[in-house]
Amino acid sequence: MKRHELIAYLRSQGCELLREGGRHSWWQNRALNKRSSVPRHTEIGNDLARKICRDLGVPTIK
Repeated sequence: MKRHELIAYLRSQGCELLREGGRHSWWQNRALNKRSSVPRHTEIGNDLARKICRDLGVPTIK
């Protein structure tokens, strides 16, 4: 999965960028008070994408 697809999905689910780290971007879901890091790779594996969604409390991306 492309990183920009995951980012667009997270935004559509109400998540927002918290801050930029050294090699990751930190995203948060304010409604559930959860956060997760998203690596800055062009490709993100499906297992990692599912984990990020689970960490943020949003439905798993298809």
